[in-house]
Amino acid sequence: MNKEYLIYKLSDEVKNSCKIPREAFSKYGVKRGLRNEDGSGVLVGLTNIGNVVGYERAEDGSLKPCEGKLYYRGYELNDLVEPLLKEKRFGFEEIAYLLLSGQLPDKEELAAFRGLLNDNMPLDHRTIVHIIDLEGSNIMNILARCVLEMYTFDPNPDDISRDNLMRQSIELIAKFPTIIAYAYNIYRHSVQGRSLHIRHPKEDLSIAENFLYMIKHDEYTELDARMLDLLMIVQAEHGGGNNSTFTVRVTSSTRTDTYSSIAAGIGSLKGPLHGGANIKCINMFHHLKEAIKDWSNIDEIDTYLNRMLNKEAYDKSGLIYGIGHAVYTLSDPRAVELKKLAGLLAKEKGREDEYNFLRLIEQEGIKCLMAHRKSRKPACANLDFYSGFIYEMIGLPQEIYTPIFAMSRIVGWTAHRIEELNFEGRRIIRPAYKNILGKKDYVPIEDR
Repeated sequence: MNKEYLIYKLSDEVKNSCKIPREAFSKYGVKRGLRNEDGSGVLVGLTNIGNVVGYERAEDGSLKPCEGKLYYRGYELNDLVEPLLKEKRFGFEEIAYLLLSGQLPDKEELAAFRGLLNDNMPLDHRTIVHIIDLEGSNIMNILARCVLEMYTFDPNPDDISRDNLMRQSIELIAKFPTIIAYAYNIYRHSVQGRSLHIRHPKEDLSIAENFLYMIKHDEYTELDARMLDLLMIVQAEHGGGNNSTFTVRVTSSTRTDTYSSIAAGIGSLKGPLHGGANIKCINMFHHLKEAIKDWSNIDEIDTYLNRMLNKEAYDKSGLIYGIGHAVYTLSDPRAVELKKLAGLLAKEKGREDEYNFLRLIEQEGIKCLMAHRKSRKPACANLDFYSGFIYEMIGLPQEIYTPIFAMSRIVGWTAHRIEELNFEGRRIIRPAYKNILGKKDYVPIEDR
């Protein structure tokens, strides 16, 4: 049999072998996507790290929409971000300390922690050679492979004691920016034919500043660096139920090594329905800037957005990217913060017209989506709606949008891994799938 035909035949047979009637899920009480019928998540674990609040429970058990809240170790996100904005200082390292330990550091502890991270930012020369060998590959894949390679350089890779987990976590948080920056510079050289620059991180810079320095040398402003720092804080943690963090917790529950678990989280975040959504949003915005002639005309905006929802315009997916979230209802606190940051950057960059247009798309997109789907659950802009625009204003390329998300979320991943391996009564995570096919009688090969 022709090999290409065999592949086609096997693929065609999947159409039938994968068929499961939609009504079967309700019949057996299956929570598809680990979601309840009302859209809330199935409760599968407990955590002291992040808390995502998108609704309240009414007395009758129904969901009551509310303004979104996000808590890091009990502190509301807004209460952590606002002082940093006001004081114009970098805070990602401070939030990393909080998420890992459960406590906000004092000045001495923070200075020591920053020094520890800076000490661990440089890469082993073998990792640099490995990145060069992978030139042109997807940067998320390079990141995952470099993480797996770190296992071979670790003198104690399989030790899951608290001390060793914390050491590994700090090294990963410190090295992610360097790996991503080097991988992009090599991609830029090998694929785009640009000059190759490998800049080593500096001891006196924050993680956000070092990342921009390694990517852009001195072609960034102080506000660029502070906005990236705040964007990383906003993306650092989102509870145990988001797909990539849950992936880290599931793999950690098997007591596998840190590097295997984090690589699995990277693979999850890479998906366009998770960490890759920011690219969908910024590409849609580029299209809308061309398709809508008058950026202040509400009727023109509404008409085009409704055409998108009816699968008549743009990519005909029926989606307005960046609008709607699985948990948040009235607002996503991360989007609220990013809208402020985008406004500050737009003013510095002379892009206020685009910013105001984006805000109108948010406003009208929510209205059009609600009318289109006739749902009582409110919709709101999510994290991705503004993040791509911020990256673009800072001057960062799309190839590293999702890797920057990983560079931020590695803090949450490692904090959840430590918790998964250190609470009492831990068990391997092992949910059930019900087989509905039924028994078949074996047929000898001569009779098939």
